[in-house]
Amino acid sequence: MIIGVLQVELDIPGAESLKDKRSVVKSVKDKLHREHLVSVAEVAQQDNITTAILGFALVGSEGRKIGQTLDRICEKLRSLHDADVAATRRHLIRGDAPVREHQAEPIDHDYVQQMIADAKAFEENQSR
Repeated sequence: MIIGVLQVELDIPGAESLKDKRSVVKSVKDKLHREHLVSVAEVAQQDNITTAILGFALVGSEGRKIGQTLDRICEKLRSLHDADVAATRRHLIRGDAPVREHQAEPIDHDYVQQMIADAKAFEENQSR
């Protein structure tokens, strides 16, 4: 299993309100999700009128195909008229471990609570 992850920072210079920004972001998200069957979400800067950080994820068995799909997404983003690509980050994550049938991993509740606390602290720092 290979997971392709792409993070893109978009500048939206023509946006004069969050409504303008959300219109552009929704259009981009819907189009790329539909055309490339990727998961896409706005992952940061939701309250910033002229900046959007989008995250894309794609799962498959061939790293080359996933990389090509992420490349096509970048090309389409660079051709947008309403937004400019300011930065991109891309990762391929390999999950080569065999899947065990009917054996649930024990849940480390302390770890889960720490992850939640870290996420809340991150959100608080982003809003400052």
